[in-house]
Amino acid sequence: MKQSLRLDPHQNRPAKQGFEKHCPAAGAGLRCAVAVQLTILGSGSSGNCSYLETGETRLLVDAGFSLRQIRERLASISRVPENLTGILVTHEHIDHVAGLEMLTRKLGIPVYCNRLTHEEIQLEQNFKFEARIFATGSSFEVGDILVDTFSIPHDAQDPVGFLVRTPTANVGFLTDLGHATNLVLERIRPAHALLLESNHDVKMLQDCPRRPWSLKQRILGRHGHLSNEAAAQAAQEIMSAGLRHLYLGHLSSECNRPEIAMRVMTERLEKIGAAHVQTLLACQQAPCPTLSL
Repeated sequence: MKQSLRLDPHQNRPAKQGFEKHCPAAGAGLRCAVAVQLTILGSGSSGNCSYLETGETRLLVDAGFSLRQIRERLASISRVPENLTGILVTHEHIDHVAGLEMLTRKLGIPVYCNRLTHEEIQLEQNFKFEARIFATGSSFEVGDILVDTFSIPHDAQDPVGFLVRTPTANVGFLTDLGHATNLVLERIRPAHALLLESNHDVKMLQDCPRRPWSLKQRILGRHGHLSNEAAAQAAQEIMSAGLRHLYLGHLSSECNRPEIAMRVMTERLEKIGAAHVQTLLACQQAPCPTLSL
């Protein structure tokens, strides 16, 4: 059951009792929230993983790199996987769960996923693990965070997107979807920072000699991946005064170029007058600079 929240009508941010702490620099009796730290540890066709930290909670969203890689990437921001509160899993594809077995078996980090994703990971990866199961479409709390879940169209068993409501900002994760449904647009619109898939340039994908036509059809299908143009259209429909930071993620290494994805998105944002949005590129090879919200 979703907890009742008190929303700031001007910023659409959740505010719950106990979320604030005293600010040393503030006057007597004044309080302020602890800034949320978001680091996209990597995003692309070979691995996806993000780190989100509040005053009480430290989460991974997906674990698509090996434990060694996750450890190294966390170390670059002076963090260690042993201190994780949990892992949110969007779906069972290997580029989102490659490090899950070692994180659970060696470190005992709690995993949050839905039932079908849990079953499919155990079947495909051939290892058993306990999970904290949520129903798709429900919301649940992890520490001082409220996680909203919603169904997305992708060729997995029960893939989900997340809107993570923290004490100071809402962070959205949409990394694999064939098209942006009305439900997706509605549920992700309160985001202040958003990781959005911008997977491929359609012409580059169509012309790619290394991909069979069946794979191209899958990627281009309504349960495949968002093209640069489709991502730009989704961003236009999601757009709000509250959205401040937009990460382009899950770029194909063969069928996209960072400069193309960035150009398509920035041209669309300029066209709709969204000058308040900072657009950033997430890459496969290294973490993005940490964003404070």
